[in-house]
Amino acid sequence: MNDFGTVPLTWRKSTHSSPQHSDCVELADLGVAIAVRDSKDPEGPKLAIASADWQALTAAIRRRSHA
Repeated sequence: MNDFGTVPLTWRKSTHSSPQHSDCVELADLGVAIAVRDSKDPEGPKLAIASADWQALTAAIRRRSHA
């Protein structure tokens, strides 16, 4: 069981992550939210962010990285 209910989560890393880097975040789609965890501590704390807020955050990061 995980912190977000009884449904097993499918965690994924960014396609920009490489096997040499262990300091990544992993994401799992909860439907109405995105779960985020530290890849170095998969059993540790997890954060749920509303899908709309996650989309706004990643859009702002993309804009900032292209500025």
